[in-house]
Parts: sequence; C-alpha cells; structure tokens
Amino acid sequence: MKGNVIVGQSGGPTAVINSSLAGVYKTAIDRGAKKVYGMLHGIQGFLDEQYVDLSDHIKSDLDVELLKRTPSAFLGSCRYKLPDIHEQPEVFEKIFGILEKLEIAYFIYIGGNDSMDTIKKLSDYAIVTGKQTKFMGVPKTIDNDLALTDHTPGFGSAAKYIGTATKEVIRDAMGLVYNTEIVTIIEVMGRNAGWLTGATALAKGEDCCGPDLIYLPEIPFNIERFVEKVKNLLETKKSVVVAVSEGIKTEEGKYVCEYGNTSDYVDAFGHKQLTGTASFLANLIAGEIGCKTRAVEFSTLQRSASHIASRIDINEAFQVGGAAVMAAFEGDTGKMIVLKRVSDDPYQCTTDLYDVHKISNVEKLVPRDWINKEGTYVTQKFISYVEPLIQAELIPVQVDGIPRHLYLKK
Repeated sequence: MKGNVIVGQSGGPTAVINSSLAGVYKTAIDRGAKKVYGMLHGIQGFLDEQYVDLSDHIKSDLDVELLKRTPSAFLGSCRYKLPDIHEQPEVFEKIFGILEKLEIAYFIYIGGNDSMDTIKKLSDYAIVTGKQTKFMGVPKTIDNDLALTDHTPGFGSAAKYIGTATKEVIRDAMGLVYNTEIVTIIEVMGRNAGWLTGATALAKGEDCCGPDLIYLPEIPFNIERFVEKVKNLLETKKSVVVAVSEGIKTEEGKYVCEYGNTSDYVDAFGHKQLTGTASFLANLIAGEIGCKTRAVEFSTLQRSASHIASRIDINEAFQVGGAAVMAAFEGDTGKMIVLKRVSDDPYQCTTDLYDVHKISNVEKLVPRDWINKEGTYVTQKFISYVEPLIQAELIPVQVDGIPRHLYLKK
C-alpha cells in the first residue's frame, strides 16, 4: 500500500469505541501501513496539528487487547461541526495541507451522525479538488440512531448495562417498601430515539417484573396521563419503577425536562443539553400523590461501563474498524461501514458499505410497532432485536482487583 493512515474519534464515547480504534490500527499494520497516526480530539484537534504516531503507544498484542477493553476515547473526542465547503474553503485547505504533509492516503473517522457529516464533507472536497485521500466512516454511538446499519457498536454494551442496572434498581426498591410506597423514575440517555430507554425492558424475567412503564421520545408524553397511570399502579403495588428517555416531549414539542431546572448549553451541532427529566417527574409525583420518590440518572455510566461490556459488541466494534481500513485500501471513499444482521438464531452479522450521504444527519428511530399501542412499553419485537447484542462478556484485565486500561502517555 502507498501512504499512511490517520484515525480519529468523535462525539460521545462508548464502552467499545476503542475496540474500533484497535481494529483500525491492527488491520492497517497487518496490511502493511507504514505509519498509523491518531488525531487527538478528532478533527478539531487535527486542525491544531494535534496527532500522534500510534505505534509509540500501542506496542504489543497485549496493548491491543487492553485497548479493546478500555472505555471512553483513547485519542480524545470532540463535538466540532465542519463549516460548509463554500463558506470557509480555507478550513478544508488547511486540513488537506496537513494530510499532504503527513502523506495520509487513508482517513478513518469513528463516530455517529455528526461524524459522518465530517466524512461526507471531506470526501466531497477531495473529489471536487482531485485529491486522492480516501475517507471512511466507522459507526459508533450508544444511541443506535444511525441509518442503514442494523445497529451501532456501543449500543449493545450500553443496553446490557442499562438492563442490568435497571434490574438492580428494581431489586433495591423492592427491599424498601414494607410499610411505604415508593416511585422510582429512571432517566436514560436518548434525545430523539428511544433505543436505550427501551433496553430497560431487558430487566424483565422470571426473577424480576421489569419496569412498570417505559416512555420513549418517539411518542408524545402526556404529563396528566402519566400521573394517573402511576396512581393506578400504586393501588396494586407499593413499588413503581418508570423508565423515561431524557428527550421525551409533550404534544406541543416541549421537552419535559424544560419544566424543571435545565441548562441553556447548546453544542456545536445545535443540540440542547437535556437533563432533569427524572427529577421533574419525581417531584411532580411526590407533590401530586404524596409518596416517597427517587430520581435515578444512569448518566455517563451508560457509555463508559466497560466492566460489563458485551463481548458481541466489542468484537463487532473491532470488526467494523478493520473493515473500514480494508475498504479504504481497496479504493472506497465517502462511505461508512454498516452491520447487516443475517440471522437471530443463531445470531450472525456481517459488514457492508453504504454511501455516507445516505447516512449523515439521518436519525433511525424505534419503529412504531416496536412500542405498545399506549406508548408505555416496548414490544417483543424490540426485545428480540436487542437480546443478541448483549450476549457474553469480555472480562477486563484486572490489576489489584481493578480493571486495567490503556492510556495515552503524554
């Protein structure tokens, strides 16, 4: 092969994003890449010429295995929106100037929707200007909202954590209700897509009743109806557990969290910070019903709990990283690797390629028939879809009883 490889990570981290990085690095080295560079803090850091030679930091197969088991973004991430090519061409000229200096032939970017927008713009610029660098996207997001791929690496591990933690919250609440009533509201990440919130249903089994109500952002949320539902449930049981997406909205389009104390922070892509949904609803129930309430936010643990990561998820993350390198080496550009489910039983999944223009800025929502008619729970179709993605574990390497991670030595 001719030229070097550069790889970056972007957006919210996951428990397995570094497994994709490991897949990119190992495949590139095995295929004869002279150098594999890593952008520090994605394209934003790259614009400041912040990058490292990954061979200085990944020195053995053990390091590769540690990297696969390390959460968060090893190289550092960013939320940076590239401008329109015609509005600020100088930004693209600078990027391609650095790429030429480093003799980069293959640019691999690991991320979600916004990251695929970056790949789209860079590949379009390269085509228009006759540049030969190949640009490939590697899917990543716990939100599972990327179009055209069956699922995204990161989602399976987040779903496994959410299902497990929900079960533990339910068990905890059951131990506290001898002579009192308690309503627990669990807040799960998810702005417009309810894939993660739906995963709380995984807690349900012969040893656990699961959450009583699940509210996804795909369905408008009626506050009065919610209070009435909880009141009715408390007539037959002392502990009620409700899972809500942070992004649930009323029929008028107002986020429920905006009824409480919220942050005014908006990121580079125009995304408003959502927080406080569970707190608002817990306070509302306490005031309306007069029972004990708790608000539980899983928060960043949903994307960083690598101690309970899914083996399937880790392996698929590694697989898509390697597939991106191989596709780029074969001449593909402006595309993203996707996962295609071949069967559920036994579970089998392969990789494929899709034009990034059909993926960037397109959100995949939970299908309506995967949510019950009332909009208060997920159906068996949802469970059957998620269950294969959470199977098995890849145990962290333990040192003195605590997981060991690979870290970037300064």
